[in-house]
Amino acid sequence: MQQHQVHKFLERYFEANDSPILENKSGYLQVQLSIELDKLLMNRPFYWHYLEKTGGDPRPMQVTFITEQTQASEDIRGEHIHFGSPRLRQLFASTKELGGFIRLFEQVEASGNKSIPLQPWLCVNTKVSFQCDRKKDVLLSLGLNLIHGQIVPQFFERIRMKKLTPNIPDYCFKLSPLIKVQSGLIRLQKMVQTYAENEDDIWAKEAFTRWTTDLELLEKFYEDQEDKPESYFVEKQALKEQYEPNIHVSIVNGGMFYLQQKVF
Repeated sequence: MQQHQVHKFLERYFEANDSPILENKSGYLQVQLSIELDKLLMNRPFYWHYLEKTGGDPRPMQVTFITEQTQASEDIRGEHIHFGSPRLRQLFASTKELGGFIRLFEQVEASGNKSIPLQPWLCVNTKVSFQCDRKKDVLLSLGLNLIHGQIVPQFFERIRMKKLTPNIPDYCFKLSPLIKVQSGLIRLQKMVQTYAENEDDIWAKEAFTRWTTDLELLEKFYEDQEDKPESYFVEKQALKEQYEPNIHVSIVNGGMFYLQQKVF
């Protein structure tokens, strides 16, 4: 990850988390942290505890991040940040907590005073891991229309080029969902389960073959010992943990997207 990419990531990160960028120059940027980000990033628990007790006026910090020292003025004082630095690792880790669920609206250019309805889509991005002594990860992005129930695969790829905003555009209104979010999650869960069950199981069969081969070698090594020692059972369990096929599904993130009717 090059420094200009680090700089771009910082721009997007702070804009997405309601922290205004006060100064954005080549090589550095200065940010006014939101209360939430100050609590999350700046390690000031005693300050915030004191404010909560006294009811004082919160003053989140302003911070300056230097991404390219050669381009930043010598008068600029701030924290150097680069790929692999503790601060950048902290920001990467925090995106999972801050970006677990979002709500966005399609940016619509209204003509006249005509109201435009936006339909609710529930999106869930999941990772399906096929694991044995080898591992294959598959990312699934599914979108469910909460009005008529259409499910769209590769949902993120289909909407990533659309203009989206956290605030509902002028002259637009949200349609009330006919399908509850909980019911929608169950439908998407079944879709992911169907995908996993229909995956070619050759990977699991090959794992069993390798498992059997190594198990036969283990048995041969201990065949002269009628009472097997503890090490035999430890090694046998280790082979089971190494080769036994299993499928693990985890939710990466999700969101509600309000889109125009003829979006797909």
